[in-house]
Amino acid sequence: MSVHIFGVRHHGPGSARSLERALGELNPDCVLLEGPPDANEVISLASSLEMQPPVALLVYAKGDPACSVFYPFAAFSPEWVALRFALERKAAVRFMDLPQAHQLLPEKPQPVLEPPVGATGGSPVQREDGPTNQTLETSDEPGLEPPLDPAHDPLGFLARVAGFTDSERYWEFLVESRGAAATNVFAGIGEAMRSLRLESSRLGALEAREAQREAFMRQTIREAIVAGHKRIAVVCGAWHGPMLELDADGVPDAQADAATLRGLEQVAVAATWVPWSHGLLSRSSGYGAGVDSPGWYAHLFQHAHLDSQGITVQWMTRVARLLRGQDLDASSASVIEAVRLSEALAVMRGLPLPGLDEVMESARALFCWDSDAPMRLIQRELVVNEALGSVPSDTPMVPLQRDFEGIAKKLRLKLDAGVTELECDLREESGLNKSRFLHRLNLLGVTWAALLGNKGTGTFREAWQLKWEPTLAVRLIVISRYGATVESAARAFVIEQTANVTTLPELSGLLDAVMLADLPSATDGVLARLEALSAVGSDIAHLCGALPPLVRVARYGNVRQSDTITVRRVIDSLVTRIVIGFPAAVSSLSDDAAEAMLAHLLATHDAIQTLEDATLRLEWQGLLAGLVEQRNLHGLIAGRAARLLLEAYVFTSDDAARELGLAASRASSPEAVAAWVDGFLRDSGAILVHDEALFGVLDGWLAGLPSDNFQEIIPLLRRTFSTFEQAERRNIGEKAKVGGSSAGGTRGSSDMNLDATRGELVLPLLRQLLGLTA
Repeated sequence: MSVHIFGVRHHGPGSARSLERALGELNPDCVLLEGPPDANEVISLASSLEMQPPVALLVYAKGDPACSVFYPFAAFSPEWVALRFALERKAAVRFMDLPQAHQLLPEKPQPVLEPPVGATGGSPVQREDGPTNQTLETSDEPGLEPPLDPAHDPLGFLARVAGFTDSERYWEFLVESRGAAATNVFAGIGEAMRSLRLESSRLGALEAREAQREAFMRQTIREAIVAGHKRIAVVCGAWHGPMLELDADGVPDAQADAATLRGLEQVAVAATWVPWSHGLLSRSSGYGAGVDSPGWYAHLFQHAHLDSQGITVQWMTRVARLLRGQDLDASSASVIEAVRLSEALAVMRGLPLPGLDEVMESARALFCWDSDAPMRLIQRELVVNEALGSVPSDTPMVPLQRDFEGIAKKLRLKLDAGVTELECDLREESGLNKSRFLHRLNLLGVTWAALLGNKGTGTFREAWQLKWEPTLAVRLIVISRYGATVESAARAFVIEQTANVTTLPELSGLLDAVMLADLPSATDGVLARLEALSAVGSDIAHLCGALPPLVRVARYGNVRQSDTITVRRVIDSLVTRIVIGFPAAVSSLSDDAAEAMLAHLLATHDAIQTLEDATLRLEWQGLLAGLVEQRNLHGLIAGRAARLLLEAYVFTSDDAARELGLAASRASSPEAVAAWVDGFLRDSGAILVHDEALFGVLDGWLAGLPSDNFQEIIPLLRRTFSTFEQAERRNIGEKAKVGGSSAGGTRGSSDMNLDATRGELVLPLLRQLLGLTA
C-alpha cells in the first residue's frame, strides 16, 4: 500500500500536464480529489462525451437553493485531468473535502483552534466568494506588497522571496513555462509548502473550518487504505499537501481528527453539474481562485505536445487570424517577427519559453502600433477566450430546468456565453413564442435576455440581447418552488408579487410584464388589485407613473391578441383622475419639484398620444389649456403645456406668441420668464428658426431687459439653448445677428413699417404726463 500526495495549483496547465504524466507512471487504483463528497454520486457523468469543460459542480441546500456553491473545472484543471484519468481506467475515484452539508449552514462565528501539538502549520484563509474548494490563490492588488503571513497567500509569499511582485507570473515561471511535463515538480512543491506551513504555525492560529477540512481529508485517506486500495493518489491544493501525509511528524492521528469532526451540524444538500465559462474562471470575475488568463492556459494545455516555438507560433497565428477577422492588418511577416521577438524576450529574461507577458508585448509591438483597441480585443477573445461548456442530457435537474432547456431547444435558442442579438417578429408564431418565453424568464428574474426595444416604427418587432451566465442555473433552482414549468412558475410568482406590491407604478409595471409574458390566468388578479388601488389613490405622481405601462399593455394587445378591455377601463379612470388632480398638484412648485412634475407631464402626454383615443385626447388638451391660464403655475410647466398645445395644433403660432408675450411682460420676474421659455423651447429650437412671430417676441423681450437682469438671465437661457442641435443654434444666431429672417423683419427689426400719423396722436398726452409745455 502506498499513498502519493500531489499538491497542485487549481487551474494550472503545468500542474495538469505533470499530474497526467505522474498518474500514468503510478497507475493508481484509487484517486482522491479535493472536492465535495456530496457530489460523489454524479462523478460518473464526467466520463460522458457530452461533458465538455469548462463545467462546474453545483452543490446547494435543498431547503434553500440560493445557499449554494460552485466547484469549477476547466480542461486544464489538474482535478479534471485526474477525474477523467480515473474514470477512463476504471479506478475508484471520490472527493475528499469537508462535505458542503456541514458548510452550507447559516452564518455563525467560527472559533479559532490552536494548531495541534507538533503540527506543521495552519491553513489559508479563504478569499473567494462562498466556500468553494479553490483556496490556494488569492487576488493580488497592484502596488501592494504580498502579506507576510504565508497562510494568507502562500504563492505571494514565495513570489516575494523569489523576487517576483506577482504570484501569477511567479507560478507561470516556476511550473507553467516548463517545456515538458515533469513529475519531480510535486516533490519540490511539497517541500516548499512544508516550509511555509511551519512558518505559518509560528505566526498565527489555525482557523476551525480549515482544520475540519484537513481532518476530513485525512479520514478519507484512511478509509481508502482500510478498503484495501494499494496505490492511492491524492490530488489537492498544494497548501494542504504536507498535512495529508499521515506518517509525517506533527500530523494529527485518527483519534484527534475524529474529535475535530465530532458534533458538526449539517443540512440536506443536492449536487449536479452545470455549464461554466472561461470568463467566470478569470480573476476579474471576482473568483478568488481565478487565473488572469484562462484562454492562454487552455492554449498551453491544448498544445502541450509542441515545443516552445510551436506553442508561440500557434498563438501568434491565432492573433493574426483574429485581427484579420476585424479587418485589421496582420501579415505573415508580422507573425514571424512576433514569434522571434517573443523568443528573444524569453532569452533575455532567462525563461525556458515565452510566457504571456512576452507574447503580449510582442503582439503589441508588431500588430497594434499606437492603438490599444487591438490589445483589448486580443485580451477578450484570446487571453480570456470566453467559452461555455456543456453537460450530459441525463444530468440531474429540477423539473423547471428540464422544461427551460426543452423550450430553449424547441425555439432554437442556444445558451452562449457571448453576446448574441435576436429579433422577434410578433406576427409570426415562432417570434411570438420566443418573446413570451423570454418575457416569462425576465419576470422570474432569469435575466438571460435584455429587451433592447422595438425595431422600426411598429410594435411587432422586438430586439433582444442574449448572454447566458452559468450562475443563472442557481436562479432556476431557486424559483423551482413556484412550479415545474416556466409558465406555471411565472404564474405563481405573479400571484405572490401581486399580493406584496403596494404602489400603482409597481403594480402597473407588473401588469405590463404579465401581459408581455402572456399569462392571462394571472392577469385578472393584477387588474383587480390595480383597480382597487387606483380607486383610492390620490398621489398624482403615482397615477402618472402607472399610466405608461398600462398604455404599453393596451398597445401590445393589438399584436399579441390579448384581452385589453379591462386595461382600457383602468386607463380611462386614471386619465380622468389625473386631469382632475393635476392642476392642484402643480401649483406653487419649487424648481426641483417642477422638474419632477414636468417628467410626469411629458410621460402622461406621450402615453395619451400613443393611445390615439379622441375622447381622452380632448380631455387631456383641456387640462393643458387650463395649465397655460393658471397664474400660480411654475413657468416650466406652463411653457411646456403651451408647446404641447402648439404641437397638437390647438394653439396657432399667434396664440403661442401671445402667451409668450404675456409671460414676458414687465409684471414677471426675469427668472420666471426664463423658466417659461425653458419649458416651451427645451430640446427643440427649430420653432424659433421657422416661426417669425415667436422669434420676434423673444428677441424683443431680451433686447428690452435692463443690463443687470440680462446678466442674470443669460446662464438660464444658455442652459435651455444647450439642448438645441448645433445647426439650430447656428441658424438662431444668424437670425439674431441680422435682426430677423432674410425674408422680412420681425418686431425687433429696425426697418419695421410704422404709422406716423397714429403715433402723433399720443404725443400731446405724453407731453402732459411728462410735464412738458405744449
